[in-house]
Amino acid sequence: MQTTYYEDDDILVLKLSDKPIVRETSQDWNINVSYDAEGGIVEVVVLEAKATGLYPIRVDHPKAA
Repeated sequence: MQTTYYEDDDILVLKLSDKPIVRETSQDWNINVSYDAEGGIVEVVVLEAKATGLYPIRVDHPKAA
């Protein structure tokens, strides 16, 4: 997976695969998902990612016992 954030435009791109994109859909006004021929997700683009609280991506790791 490759993550790219374009600060000047506040756009977050999550690239999950290098397969060709054959279909794109909008999940909401600011989230677009691209699919390959088999229906797998190739890329997710989030517009206004920081403004909507979706960037930076925060990953919480469970604490060790």
